[in-house]
Amino acid sequence: MVIKMRNTYLNALYAMAKEDENIISLVADNGLIVYDDFRRDFSDRYFNFGISEGNMIAAAAGMASCGKIPFAYTISAFLAYRAYEFLRDDVCFQNQNVKIIGIGSGLTYSTLGPSHHTTEDIGLLRSLPNLTVFSPATKAEVKWMMHEAYKKKGPVYIRLSNNSEEYYEEGAVFQQGVPSVVKPGKDITLMTTGSIINEAMKAAKMLENDGISVEVVSVHTLKPLDAGAVAELAVKTGKAAVLEEHNVIGGLYSAVAESLVERQACVPCLKIGLQDEFAAGYGSIEDVRRVNGLDCMSIYHKLKSWR
Repeated sequence: MVIKMRNTYLNALYAMAKEDENIISLVADNGLIVYDDFRRDFSDRYFNFGISEGNMIAAAAGMASCGKIPFAYTISAFLAYRAYEFLRDDVCFQNQNVKIIGIGSGLTYSTLGPSHHTTEDIGLLRSLPNLTVFSPATKAEVKWMMHEAYKKKGPVYIRLSNNSEEYYEEGAVFQQGVPSVVKPGKDITLMTTGSIINEAMKAAKMLENDGISVEVVSVHTLKPLDAGAVAELAVKTGKAAVLEEHNVIGGLYSAVAESLVERQACVPCLKIGLQDEFAAGYGSIEDVRRVNGLDCMSIYHKLKSWR
């Protein structure tokens, strides 16, 4: 059985709920089957709000105000866009201890088109005061983030995709705000976030065959982001490329550029992502990435010609 990031989240949530009866699970008509164990063993702490994401977030804020720790789970696009006002006013403005779990980040729902793509959420949610924003690339990062989210007294957003690949050794140590080097390199620093790291790793291997050494970095914490750590990674190779399954406006590229400017790091920076546009095409995620120039071959050619 292939264990994906969603399953890692659910396993971590279940384990924490066994230890803390204040943990509450909220879903918006999308927890069938995958939430079977939680619903069976903690039926009094499981609430399905149907297709009513705003109400779910408002209720989560109310529960948090009573000392509960709600984990609100649904499709990222419907959390970031449909429920934005509730996230802003009820959760972040009140600094409530709500954990927001979005599934299907980036182009994960590739067959359903832009209405289900989550390619602007970083820009929207990174701007909300009090909100911590996590974007895991692998299962190891998800497991770590769940414990970080639980420990933090305040709102947290975790954007999940369906990656089943793992690039970290057992027992890898992560630090909030500090990007993790997944593959060392000396010619180009390639910063990425989320499951598109799979394409980054393939492209990096292809470039290695051409004598170009690429350092692949997972920016798992989008907010807070350690500007010094970002600048140090970029300066180390002297060239920084940013790859994201997101609009380059307001996304990871914007966060990296802000960090470089803040630290006065004069480093050329290449942006690879959706160029102020919605993603084109339908099909498998590999198909949609290819159509939008986000597959490993497109990344390879962009980095090679830039080099």
